[in-house]
Amino acid sequence: MQLPRLNGPDFSPGSVWLVGAGPGDPGLLTLHAVHALAQADVVVHDALVPEEILSLAPRARLEMAGKRAGGIRTQQLRINLRLIRLAQQGLRVVRLKGGDPLIFGRGGEEALALAAALIPFRIVPGISAGIGGTAAAGIPLTHRGLARSVAFATGHDSSGDLADVDWHALSRGSEVLVFYMAQRRIGQIADRLVEAGRSPNDVIALISNATRPDQDVRMATLATAADATADIAPGAATLIVTGPVLALRPLLADWQQTEPMTVSHSNTPQQATG
Repeated sequence: MQLPRLNGPDFSPGSVWLVGAGPGDPGLLTLHAVHALAQADVVVHDALVPEEILSLAPRARLEMAGKRAGGIRTQQLRINLRLIRLAQQGLRVVRLKGGDPLIFGRGGEEALALAAALIPFRIVPGISAGIGGTAAAGIPLTHRGLARSVAFATGHDSSGDLADVDWHALSRGSEVLVFYMAQRRIGQIADRLVEAGRSPNDVIALISNATRPDQDVRMATLATAADATADIAPGAATLIVTGPVLALRPLLADWQQTEPMTVSHSNTPQQATG
């Protein structure tokens, strides 16, 4: 993919950019994200950010934050402190998060910590997995003849337990539901939705490693959801989708081209001048 030269916003020493890496396909990065990676001194990244994206920061030191589902709160506090200390050393710091930093990415917590420490920061949105991943699977989240509302929810809380949400309100309030980080709790989620009024026969889609070469999409029902996840690799990022729009996937999936895009290093944006 040919990237245009970009003189983006100034990335000042001693600042942090909270950058969304998108769902995995490097071609889905924003130009501001590529611009930040090209200039970064340090990239503090999530465990699930692929190598193809990390390679776009050739001059940066890479530090893996190591957070995965079920990470405890002290880990997040250490990440916050690390970002502050790196910025205080006069470095250009990219905090690189899968998807969008403010959608189940704890970017809001990190931004608050940076603000409290008087560290300048910028938020660079990314394509959230709930949007990019479903599109790659051939699932429109809305359709004027089928669904006019969609809700996004997390599959677990900060301790790794099932998220404490109002299941009746969630089930009644939106025709389409998308659950992030839900693989380990899919049986419980399915039970809660059935208790809240959804049919056990409602179709669900399980999308693992969305937009990547090893993307896996499988269909099940709320009644068979737990069995459908049994052989999905434990570390795979998996979305759970349910709603009437799933009826469209058989009409779209066979025709949709979903090969990941590539990003050329020789055409990455140059450092801003002036």
